[in-house]
Amino acid sequence: MTTTQPAGTTVPGPSAPGVRSAPPRSWTRNRWARFAVRRGGRLLISLWVLVTAAFLMIHLVPGDPIRGALGPKATPELIEQTRANLGLDAPLWQQYLDFIAGIFTGDLGVSIQYRLPVSDIIADRLPATLALGIAGFIVAVLVAIPLGALVAVATRRGRRRFLEAGFASTSIVLATIPDFLLGVALVWIFGVTLQWLPVAGMDGVDSFVLPVLALAVGPAMILARIVRVELLAVLDADHVRTARAKRLPPARVVWRHALPNAVTASLTLGGLLLGAMVASTVLVENVFAWPGIGSTVTGSILGKDYQLVQGIVLVYGVGVLLANTAVDVALAVLDPRSTVLDDAEGGR
Repeated sequence: MTTTQPAGTTVPGPSAPGVRSAPPRSWTRNRWARFAVRRGGRLLISLWVLVTAAFLMIHLVPGDPIRGALGPKATPELIEQTRANLGLDAPLWQQYLDFIAGIFTGDLGVSIQYRLPVSDIIADRLPATLALGIAGFIVAVLVAIPLGALVAVATRRGRRRFLEAGFASTSIVLATIPDFLLGVALVWIFGVTLQWLPVAGMDGVDSFVLPVLALAVGPAMILARIVRVELLAVLDADHVRTARAKRLPPARVVWRHALPNAVTASLTLGGLLLGAMVASTVLVENVFAWPGIGSTVTGSILGKDYQLVQGIVLVYGVGVLLANTAVDVALAVLDPRSTVLDDAEGGR
């Protein structure tokens, strides 16, 4: 017995051999979603390790940190009272949970040295450190990229050997000088001898010049060398040859077609340099009496103010992790191929 179908209706039938129906799309098939999940997961794990290490800092200090902070003349009653006020008399697991809860609520404890909340001290001094660090990073990038690009173009294919040798030797010397020694030299030259610039404090734009230079010169030289090497490789790439074949102006070929690829390849190193510059602010701030966290952490370590040290370690650690995450995101946006490579690595 046969049945007839009404006109205009479609009878479902078996799929053609070798043809697969498209599976429903989900976030797991979106490489950007997978990229965000992986980077977010790594950031959360790194933050957890940082928080745990900062918490264990007090408990791994040899001896009694409370007695060390209060001094040898402190009475046992004062020591026990201080330990109770800081919550260090509770079980270790309870202290850990309270420490994590305090991070989310902004309660990082009370400074033994200053008798003030740690969060208030950090909030008061953090803007100065951020201003110095951001200014130093911007100056380093603005110096490194044009310098590396100009030297690469000038010394391409073995030209101007003297310029290449001079750039290499100068950049190596400046990159290996510790930033605090460079700061002392800048103070002696421009502050003491020539008396052109202030050497201490944060008062006006001119007070930024010397500490920013001390912070940025070394990283700028390192980054400039990397930009030069990457640009030399990109200048011989196929797409750059195609741009030259179209008789585009040489400056446009370099700045529009070659340099963006070289800078993208240098972003990873830029993230590492940014983390190093964040740590370098500690020494630079002490040289120039900068009213930031760097000068505070030195005094807190000498005064054995471990609550304050904990809070500052968290701030510096979170700053480095966020900077590296921002660089990863920028690299993925500027060069989407990086997410593909991550996908390939994740699927192995």
